[in-house]
Amino acid sequence: MGKISFLTFIIILLLTTGAFALSDAYKNNIFTTGLLKPTDSVLKVKVGSKAPDFTLRSITGDKVTLSQYRGKKNVVLSFVPAAWTPVCSDQWPGYNIIRDIFDEHDAILLGITVDNIPTLYAWTNQMGQLWFPVLSDFWPHGKVAKNYGVLRSDGVTERALFVIDKKGLIRYIDVHNINQRPSLEVLVEELAKLK
Repeated sequence: MGKISFLTFIIILLLTTGAFALSDAYKNNIFTTGLLKPTDSVLKVKVGSKAPDFTLRSITGDKVTLSQYRGKKNVVLSFVPAAWTPVCSDQWPGYNIIRDIFDEHDAILLGITVDNIPTLYAWTNQMGQLWFPVLSDFWPHGKVAKNYGVLRSDGVTERALFVIDKKGLIRYIDVHNINQRPSLEVLVEELAKLK
């Protein structure tokens, strides 16, 4: 546990510097949204319930189905509102730093947004290599987000994390203030509870 606490401290230190989305080439492509209503949806799932299954296309063209991980991997769903926005562009590259923690807890991260594949492809290429599948919930628009209860009234998703165990049960939910990045430290703690 001491190792995780030290790693968590280093991760938080690195992420609070905002290094990911601030390169000169990248920052000129980011759309500033201004301050948004922190949350704008009603959850349709709860901790302890079975996670709604889905199949979405990834930016590599593969179809990814949540149930393909059942019995094999714990899953973290990371819904982000929109490509090319400041917090989203900082959040997902941050998961590269804690990939080994996902591996230690036999977990996979699935990144989901309502943007279309070409937009996601360009955005993620600009961010750099991400180790996890990036999935498009574009059409039918926001169907997966709607099933989880995280589709906002303006058509984007909440900034939300769902930790799902190998049995397909939701173990943790964080519908986060859309204007802020969720804490990696809390996510690490929730992953540790799955052992």
